[in-house]
Amino acid sequence: MRKDFSRLPGEHIITWLLRCWDNGASSLELEGREAKQLGSLSREGGTDKAIGKKAQALSLWRRLLPSVRERYPFSEDVVCRPGKWTTMERGIQYLRELAVREMVYYDPDNAQLPTDPDEVQCTRPMW
Repeated sequence: MRKDFSRLPGEHIITWLLRCWDNGASSLELEGREAKQLGSLSREGGTDKAIGKKAQALSLWRRLLPSVRERYPFSEDVVCRPGKWTTMERGIQYLRELAVREMVYYDPDNAQLPTDPDEVQCTRPMW
């Protein structure tokens, strides 16, 4: 699991979250002590500590999003860098990263909001 969900050196936090989603973080249920045993996934102490904070069984995805939000409380702190993209695939990847960024700052108690980055509606910042 560490191999699939560990952040790569130099990888942007949002790119890492999207890779975790794509690797199945939403289908991996963990209790708090199990999440703590994963060790350093994000390569950031504050984020990694928050991943194992809640004792109840939650998907890794539902642990990652609030953990990143706790570490970066303001959306301006999390930057999505598009760079130059010249292919449709890279453009889609960038839009998906923007969707993940939106999800990090969703109200976690609002069950009406999507949990899948591919279902996030396009927002003004995305445009």
